[in-house]
Amino acid sequence: MKAFRVENGLVASLPRNDVDTDQIIPKQFLKRIERSGFGEFLFFDWRKDPDFELNRPEAKGARILVAGRNFGCGSSREHAPWALEDYGFDAVIAPSFGDIFRQNSLKSGLLPVQLPQEQVKELMTLADAGEEITVDLEARTAGGFPFELDDFARECLLEGLDDIALTLRDEPALTAYESAHTAPISTVAL
Repeated sequence: MKAFRVENGLVASLPRNDVDTDQIIPKQFLKRIERSGFGEFLFFDWRKDPDFELNRPEAKGARILVAGRNFGCGSSREHAPWALEDYGFDAVIAPSFGDIFRQNSLKSGLLPVQLPQEQVKELMTLADAGEEITVDLEARTAGGFPFELDDFARECLLEGLDDIALTLRDEPALTAYESAHTAPISTVAL
């Protein structure tokens, strides 16, 4: 996954609560096994409405999404953060997230930033005005507001380490262990 350090860019506002993963990426588009190609289906049903928030001119090219509480609730599909990333978002800011969505986001390189509702509303106002904000993972700030993220998740995002890359950091030790513990092929009849 790509490393995340600082993103300075336009913000899209999605002032809706309880946006579930089936709204983010509907089930009929989950036939791919690779992580790419989902962006065109992001919020597929909602995008048909010309008044949908992400169809507004000020949302075009946004790298940061600011949303309502409980964003990413619902099923555990990891395709939801993939679709958001493939569409062009690097971070999602909300008052709260679905737990599984949050974990899937961290493992795919999409930064979920949790801020109090009042601060989220301020950022939505900036988004609606076509303003840019900065999300700085090194400083743990979003739009100038501090946010919390555990050190391990922060390190993984800063270094671009997914679960496989984390395991590969220990490849020499794993190889040494395997070499020292090779089992003879058994001739036991089944």
